[in-house]
Amino acid sequence: MAAALSMTCAICQAQLRSVQEAQEHAELTGHTDFSESTEPVLNLVCRSCGKPCRTKTECDLHTRRTGHEDFEDKTNEAAKPISLEAKTEDMASTEEATPSADEDLVVLEVNKEMLEELEGMGFPHARAVRALHFSGSSSVEAAINWVVEHENDADIDEIPKVPASEDGKQHHYTPEEAKAKMMELRERARKKKEEEEKRMEREREKERIRIGKELQEAKRIEEENERKRLIQLRKAEKEEDQRAREKIRQKLEEDKAERRRKLGLPPEEAPKVQPSPPAEEKKSFVPVRPASKAEQMRECLRGLKQNHKDDDARVKKAFQTLLTYIGNIVRSPDEEKFRKIRVSNPTFQERVGSLRGGIQFLEICGFQKGGDDFLTLPRDKVDIAVLNSAGSELNSAISNPFFGVL
Repeated sequence: MAAALSMTCAICQAQLRSVQEAQEHAELTGHTDFSESTEPVLNLVCRSCGKPCRTKTECDLHTRRTGHEDFEDKTNEAAKPISLEAKTEDMASTEEATPSADEDLVVLEVNKEMLEELEGMGFPHARAVRALHFSGSSSVEAAINWVVEHENDADIDEIPKVPASEDGKQHHYTPEEAKAKMMELRERARKKKEEEEKRMEREREKERIRIGKELQEAKRIEEENERKRLIQLRKAEKEEDQRAREKIRQKLEEDKAERRRKLGLPPEEAPKVQPSPPAEEKKSFVPVRPASKAEQMRECLRGLKQNHKDDDARVKKAFQTLLTYIGNIVRSPDEEKFRKIRVSNPTFQERVGSLRGGIQFLEICGFQKGGDDFLTLPRDKVDIAVLNSAGSELNSAISNPFFGVL
């Protein structure tokens, strides 16, 4: 015969893992009829939080409370034969109380007052008797709860019967005992609920910590990607500037060659490289090309923005004001009023003069300081090409959000 793996309550069909659990079940419910079973008690462990569940119903309740749906079946790992030697005197008395097949069965007597109250509520007689019996006749409320939980049982409307010898031994609680029993059960349920809530709070705290770490890591990766993107953008901007300068240089060379052709001059020959004397080979000399006007303007604007990087709105207004000055001169180079700026003018001081690099930019464009508190661009010093370059640099500084950042 196979070894017993669990104890089964013959009254409520509950599966219990050991003799000790059977004793506790008997103390709580008053059920005293147990038998050995070769079917192990289910041990379904939540993969997310490790909570063990004995039945599919417990799994469903755990899923509704936590959202965890993945369970691992460890029934075979936890299943161990029950040691019958662990039976105590209480279990021995339970076995003695098991009814034999030859004994006469009689209808169980229950609390008549509670039975009448249940029947007055509309419950059938057999169902009311069964509910009072299996709830221990503790209270009408407990009986109603038992009916709700077992309304789908096939034998819900069968009156339970016990051996005639056991009928007189059934314990009927007095109102005071029933109230005390109910308070005890509620206290046990409250403590169990508090323990479960504390455990769930610990699990939620662990989850919050894990999510916090993941968010920090995601933020770090995002910042790193943004830094790399800015570096790539700056590199692309430099390459674009280099291509633009090369294009301008080629255009200037073509214009110069065209002018020489129109004047009837021969094409300019590339300077021949003279071999250096052997004694001077050790000397190295790298000619430094002076910065062009456009480069000087660009560096001046970058310095202006970096010097006032905490006030982007003011820097942008300064760029737009400078662009207005340059645009007016390009459109009307003969208008003296556009070529003359009073330095002490409050509007000029607020928008350009008080910013480090503003007046320097105008000087690069050709403006000169006079002794009468004016910046003046003489008519013969007006260079449309230089002013056009200044307009291009200002447009780039205004439209490029990363101008002067790197």
